[in-house]
Amino acid sequence: MPHKISTSTITVSTPYGHSPSPFPFFVCNDPRIPEEVGYKAGYVNPVPRPVDFSSARLWGIAIADTRLPGHEAAQVEVAWTQLSCRANGKHFVLNDDLGRVNGGLYIRHPWFGGNDYHEPMPSTYDEAEHATVIRVGQRTDRVWHFWSPSPRAALPAGALEGCTVKARVKISPGALLQIGFDYWRNPTVGYGSGGNNHEAGVSNWYLPSSQWQEATFTDIGGPQF
Repeated sequence: MPHKISTSTITVSTPYGHSPSPFPFFVCNDPRIPEEVGYKAGYVNPVPRPVDFSSARLWGIAIADTRLPGHEAAQVEVAWTQLSCRANGKHFVLNDDLGRVNGGLYIRHPWFGGNDYHEPMPSTYDEAEHATVIRVGQRTDRVWHFWSPSPRAALPAGALEGCTVKARVKISPGALLQIGFDYWRNPTVGYGSGGNNHEAGVSNWYLPSSQWQEATFTDIGGPQF
């Protein structure tokens, strides 16, 4: 089904012809995820990484759930992020960062509207927890998009099986978080018109908890059905 479409007919294609379903197929989304969100569940991009893309960068997105009382105080803490890749049967760590992230505030309605338009992302650092604090409740009209503060890393040489993102996070009531990563044309190219990066996919949404969580996403193994 097309992205952001909640109902559609299903057409089966065979060598003998095409057969559409007699009734529409409906997607029942998790009601805990706001309607405007782009991807309400995790996915791995079925389009392979372009062969000339030689770099990758991890990222996350966090928002406040404005439907909940007290969401103005919602926040996300990020204590650690790591991007690793597997090539030729070996594991390589590309980025491993403690307590720091970079990021921007992107338009939420419509989701990431304005292409790459964004404002600087404010944050504070909690010395006791050794974590960056992102107070998403202070700007509920924005997607808080963060990424690794390390330089964009080059992919390991050889036959790449895929990459894995991990992040140690604490999500307060009223906040939600997803993580993923992009492949890039090379370690230094800019966003440009949008053709220099290729989204590998994104995790399921992580929900509030009083405990630290390890959020993960991987495209190793390809799309899972």
